[in-house]
Amino acid sequence: MENRKAIALGDFDGMHRAHRTVVTGAENVTIYCVNNRFTLLQKSIFERRYPNAVFADFNKIKNMNGEDFVNKILVEEYGAETLLCGFNFRFGKNANWSAADLREYLEKRGIWVRILEHLDYDGEPISSSRIRELVKNGEIVKANEMLGYPFTFENTVIRGDARGRKVGFPTVNQKLPEGLCIPKFGVYESRCEVDGKTYKSFTNIGIRPSWRLEEPLAETHIFGFSGELYGKTVRVELVNYLREEKTFSSLDELKAQLTYDKSSII
Repeated sequence: MENRKAIALGDFDGMHRAHRTVVTGAENVTIYCVNNRFTLLQKSIFERRYPNAVFADFNKIKNMNGEDFVNKILVEEYGAETLLCGFNFRFGKNANWSAADLREYLEKRGIWVRILEHLDYDGEPISSSRIRELVKNGEIVKANEMLGYPFTFENTVIRGDARGRKVGFPTVNQKLPEGLCIPKFGVYESRCEVDGKTYKSFTNIGIRPSWRLEEPLAETHIFGFSGELYGKTVRVELVNYLREEKTFSSLDELKAQLTYDKSSII
């Protein structure tokens, strides 16, 4: 396969471990993302990790039948000589073509089609839908094991109300990226990347029941960091779910809880 132009097909939402078996199935593969939802790994991070990816114009292809998609997009536009996809890949209008149909149609024309079998975790195939449910339920360790990396997001740091600063726990405040699967509200052990350096941290995701925010916010306290980050983009990785959000009757009660949260990580 080394000298044949290879195209990997899929939705690749999150590029989890099963997806990576597809995209590593040939040398110099172009990753063709069919349906660009990016609920598990936002597009900005995806593009940096996979510079060999191209993103379908879904409005252009959504009404194409399978034959037109193969001929006009894969063969004519991208010059595919080898195609890679998962066992459950479907395409064409109403998803009426399967991976097996793709192989049958193309291999008699000398275009190779390699279909990758499922990769299991806990006895069931790894899938984006399974991972999303785990993220929503706070089972971030299992989600990360299926992803093959920590659930990650990045966004611009915005100004908060400095409540954490008042109790000795200043936080980096970020809105959750649009379209990203929202993790279960609560406090997470996390890792934070600032200017290329990684720090331990903890992150509260939610609406802060004591003060009731209008939309979910990620508030991260970075261990051993001092300095202003307003307006900068900071990357946060969720490592472990520690506890649910709590209502605090005073700042002293909040400080005591945050002190305990930090001690459980260090």
